[in-house]
Amino acid sequence: MRTHSSTASEVRQSRWYGIAITVGLIAYGVVYLLIAWIALQLAWGKSSQEASQQGALQELADKPFGDVLLWIVAIGLFALVIWRALELAYGHLDLEKKVSSIGRGLVYLVLGISAVKVALGSGGSSTSQQESLSAKLMAHGPGRVLVVVVGLVIIGVGVRDIYKAITKKFTEDLTSGVSDTTILLGRIGYAAKGVAFIVVGALFGWAAIAYDPQKAGGLDTALRTIKDQPFGSVLLTILALGIAAFGVYAFAWSRNARR
Repeated sequence: MRTHSSTASEVRQSRWYGIAITVGLIAYGVVYLLIAWIALQLAWGKSSQEASQQGALQELADKPFGDVLLWIVAIGLFALVIWRALELAYGHLDLEKKVSSIGRGLVYLVLGISAVKVALGSGGSSTSQQESLSAKLMAHGPGRVLVVVVGLVIIGVGVRDIYKAITKKFTEDLTSGVSDTTILLGRIGYAAKGVAFIVVGALFGWAAIAYDPQKAGGLDTALRTIKDQPFGSVLLTILALGIAAFGVYAFAWSRNARR
């Protein structure tokens, strides 16, 4: 009699499962490359799109066959959710890796749902949604504390990404024999992501302390805040190139993902 564990093992070793993960990680990389492109436009001019995951998906929607591409991205991202779910259920992970797997799965799930919404024409501004949520939370006393906690969690994610960049811990996601170039792209990419998340988290904390929901925003608000600093265009360009490096790294990851 076949057990759930043996069935899951067969699924994880199947060709189609491997293809689904590859497509999903390529889709993930495309999202970050589009974010980097929008950020570069923001650094040296104006962009009609948010420099965020939502903005990247909208940018993709505006391309020829955009709706088809969005559905492919969504399916790929949902495949990554299944990947993480099977990893949690049958991967014999320690507590740290379980937390990491849950976090990644949620990120893929949110991005996949966003891709579906944009494909259906119902995607809105992520920045305005976050500001609205922050306003609702800060309307109540404990809500301000919760906004600070959210900010600290996001900062923690950013610090974790920088830690991965420094220690090369992300290589645990890869099969053996990857090139030095892939590792370098991963280190640059995770460092850039970490900086961006730290800025996002700091903005949430600042919003709660200043009692101003408009100061709370996502990646787009963080990148625009960097743009407004002295030498902001240069700083934003460097960060955009780092985010692009993560996008390219995701392509290499798709070919060398440890399942």
